[in-house]
Amino acid sequence: MAEETIEKVRTIKRQFHLYMDGVASASMREKGVEYKVNWGLKIQHLKQIASDYDKDYELAAELWKSNTRECKILATMLMPPEKFPQDLAQLWIEQTTTPEIAQYLAFYLMQYTADAASLAFQWIASINDIQQICGYNTLSGLFSQGKQPAVRDMNELIDQALACRSHAAINCLNKLASLSEEHERIVENALRSVIG
Repeated sequence: MAEETIEKVRTIKRQFHLYMDGVASASMREKGVEYKVNWGLKIQHLKQIASDYDKDYELAAELWKSNTRECKILATMLMPPEKFPQDLAQLWIEQTTTPEIAQYLAFYLMQYTADAASLAFQWIASINDIQQICGYNTLSGLFSQGKQPAVRDMNELIDQALACRSHAAINCLNKLASLSEEHERIVENALRSVIG
């Protein structure tokens, strides 16, 4: 790894101390959200730190390895989507242990990758809750961009979401329904058939 990347990581970690929030960190621990290190930084502070850097594969990869909450979130913000291959995306989701990181991985990175839809559909079919959260949030992001699923994919999504019924799954159905009146009708009919 380049010395320049190591120095950037050191600088970023020093910045964490400026925004450290012990109350937020303690609150997360009390709720069972465990990280090796957690400075409790708010997302706006992380976005501010990220704005000082260009997208950088090496920096993002090194931050991800750090296994701290703030480093992982920054990694999702700084990884160039076009340089984030499917095998690395699979590794990152396997190393994701909290719903929070899964949401940021989807929001800041996955929805902008070339393999977003295919990976998201794999993940929503997984028995792993974290992968499901990332999958549904990635699809929600794609729908927010106006991207429409093929009919077969839409039917699979509806089936998976109705079986799962998590917050991420229901939110994803709402995003799907917002694409058009036709999508809204399809989602409403599916929900009606389940509710009775």
